[in-house]
Amino acid sequence: FTDYVETAPSSVNSGTSQTISLSSGTVLRYTLTGNCTFTMPTATAGKSFIVMLTQDGTGGRTATFTGVKYPSGIVPVMTTTATTGFDIFSFVSNGTNWYGNAIQAFA
Repeated sequence: FTDYVETAPSSVNSGTSQTISLSSGTVLRYTLTGNCTFTMPTATAGKSFIVMLTQDGTGGRTATFTGVKYPSGIVPVMTTTATTGFDIFSFVSNGTNWYGNAIQAFA
C-alpha cells in the first residue's frame, strides 16, 4: 500500500461501556462522557487499531481496555483535563493477546 488514508472518524460519546468493533475502520474516536470500560474485539494475529480519546466538559473520566497487556505491566493513566484532555491508544494483536500503548497529554 502507498498513500493509504482512512476516513477521519466522527467522535462518538463513550457512555460507561463500549464494545469495540472494527467493522467501520481501524481508527476510532470517542469523547469520554463517563468512566468507560472498552471491551476489546477478538484477538486476531496481525490486527491493529488506534483509539483517540477526548475528555468531555466535565473531565476526570477514565478508560479501561479489557484484557490488554501494557509495557512493564503499567496501565497508562488518562489525561483528565476537561475538554482538552486528549490521548491516543494503539493496539496490536498476536492472535492470543492484545498489546497496548498510549501517547498522552496532547496540548
